This record gives sequence, structure tokens and C-alpha cells, in this order.
Amino acid sequence: MIKNIKALAVFCGSSLGNDEAYMADARAVGKLLATHNIRLVYGGSRMGMMGTVADSVLNEGGQVTGVLPTFIKNKEIAHEGLTELIEVESMQERKMTMHNISDATIIMPGGYGTLDKMFEFLTWAQLGIHKKPIGIYNSNGFYNHLIQFLDGAVANGFLRRSNREILLVEEDVEKLLFQMDQYTGPEKPEWMKIDQV
Repeated sequence: MIKNIKALAVFCGSSLGNDEAYMADARAVGKLLATHNIRLVYGGSRMGMMGTVADSVLNEGGQVTGVLPTFIKNKEIAHEGLTELIEVESMQERKMTMHNISDATIIMPGGYGTLDKMFEFLTWAQLGIHKKPIGIYNSNGFYNHLIQFLDGAVANGFLRRSNREILLVEEDVEKLLFQMDQYTGPEKPEWMKIDQV
């Protein structure tokens, strides 16, 4: 039983990827969220893995909130069938809005945009701005090299072990969701408010 996560941000690619396993995992994530009555918060696009996760939630009777900058919506990639679509002015406002209305974040395969959001949320957590769980669903081993890089950053003294442990990693999305539901962030003073970053 998931108790602490009512809305979950999912960051993933606007592309399909070149392996059907990614799309199958995207559909599985959507079904799992709907099963646990967790609202999906995502980037609002109908494209690629993003659209697949959203469609899966909706097909299972779940709730989906998209957050999309107006300039992207005007390129005709907005998902038209969402429970709610929030329009914002910039990419930074998009990230802030998604953070504010979600209780946790899952990272799935994606490119620059996905990594940008993951690392910004991790940086906010490292600074003590929030204690919301952040997890990689390591679909098809997609993030193996990134995880090795982060562990190398710890070994070489550029990342504290306690901050590396902020990022949860699982190859089973249901296990990841339960880990995130039980997560408590590291105890540390709040360095700054989120509107100061």
C-alpha cells in the first residue's frame, strides 16, 4: 500500500527509443500508477515515452496532469486528452511547477531534457531545499553507465556518499515505488528556499 505518494513526476524521453522494452516499461509504469491511484505529473507531450506513460495511465482510468511551456504547445505536440494541462512560460517554470505539485520523481530513459531535470532536482535535494524521493527506473539497463559515473564521482571525492544515496535506483518499478514511499531525506538544515535557485 502506497501511503505517501499521491502525485508522481515522471521524466522520460519524447522519443520512442529503439527497443520495444522501453515502451513496454513505460506502459507498465502508467498501469502501476493508475493501480495505486497515483496522479501522473509529466511534461504534457503526446510524443514518445512521455505520451506512452500518459496514455497508459489514462487507459487504466487514472489521472494525468501535464505541464507544458506555451512555445512547445504551439508546435502541436501537446497531449489533448489529459485530465489537466498546465501551461507555463518557460522550461524553468515547468520544472518548478512539476516539483511543487508532485510528491516524488521517477526518471526513465531519455536524453538531455530528462537528465537536466533529474540533476536539478538532485541538486535541490543536496542543498536541503526538499526531501522528496528521486528514483531511477533503470529500464533495460539504460542508466548503468551513469550509475557507474556517479559511483566514480564518490570514489574520486567529488560527490559525498550521503548525497549519492539520495538517488534511488531499481530495475523493478514496483520495488522502486515502495522504496520511494518509505524514503526519508537526509537530515540537514535548509540552505535556501526553492524560489532562490
